[in-house]
Amino acid sequence: MEPKKNPEVNLERKKGLFLQIGLVIALLVVLGAFEYKTYEKIAYNLGALNLDDLEEEIIPITKQELKPPPPPPPPPEIIEIVEDDVIIEDEIEIDSESDEDEEIEIIEEDDDEFFMVVENMPIFPGGDLGLMKYIQKHVKYPAIAKEYNITGKVYVSFIVDKSGSVTNVKIVRGVDKNLDAEAVRVVKSLPKYKPGKQRGKAVRVMFTIPINFTLN
Repeated sequence: MEPKKNPEVNLERKKGLFLQIGLVIALLVVLGAFEYKTYEKIAYNLGALNLDDLEEEIIPITKQELKPPPPPPPPPEIIEIVEDDVIIEDEIEIDSESDEDEEIEIIEEDDDEFFMVVENMPIFPGGDLGLMKYIQKHVKYPAIAKEYNITGKVYVSFIVDKSGSVTNVKIVRGVDKNLDAEAVRVVKSLPKYKPGKQRGKAVRVMFTIPINFTLN
């Protein structure tokens, strides 16, 4: 009895399909074999740092130059101030046996001599307060100095002579020519002082006063 084959399950009919699939698979394997790459492992050596090869840096030793000390300043000059009221111990001897006809020479005092401090200082009428009031009353602020807002303190020196009059008026330290001129004018107009005396004798005495010019 001859067996019967089902045509639907007959593989002979699909042999060509299987052959094509096999060829495709074989082709893919061959292509994959050609495309596959292998890489050799290379050990990279970065080298080692050898400290012995480095040259030792020589740092030069520097020394700070020492300057010689400056020479010492010269000693200050010593100014000896001699007071006016020094007592003179040497006495002048007058020979009583001298002839009557002999002329006696009288030496007059130098009129240029003046004192800063004496036993009895000159006195302004009304004292120091009277002097301040007189100056404040008689000072006229110069118009040009007022216009330019010039202020300051003017120091004026003067001498009260043996009669009490004010003489030798000078500017010791000025501010402006207009203010200086006004200060000199007012000081020259001062009334007479009571003269100063040294050992009972009238003498010339120097004063220095400040006149302050301010604007309110």
